[in-house]
Amino acid sequence: MVEQADTKPKAFRKLLVWQRAHKLVLLIYKLTEPFPKQEMFGLTSQIRRAAVSVPANISEGYAAGSKGQFARYLNIAQGSLAEVEYYLMLSRDLHFINDIQCQEVETLRGEAGFLLHQFIKSLKK
Repeated sequence: MVEQADTKPKAFRKLLVWQRAHKLVLLIYKLTEPFPKQEMFGLTSQIRRAAVSVPANISEGYAAGSKGQFARYLNIAQGSLAEVEYYLMLSRDLHFINDIQCQEVETLRGEAGFLLHQFIKSLKK
């Protein structure tokens, strides 16, 4: 007998912080598409990996089971957001993105960061 695939959205997808982080990943991928080809294994890869790490750690932490474990994964996600912040500044300074693009991504990154911070605080109560 073959079991039906779980078609219900995973509960972590309901978290606003995860939604913002996922939106950030999609925007980062779009923004980095025109980066120079010689950066494919450099800056392009680094900023994408850091961005993907944020919702991935939220998802993994959600599945970890305890508040303490979840908070640990959320802290890792915060570190990845800090990496994204630096990579955005570097991308702007190298003229791979313009100020308007940088501000758009930075606004979304800041929202995700605020939500992460608040979420971590709520888990510590």
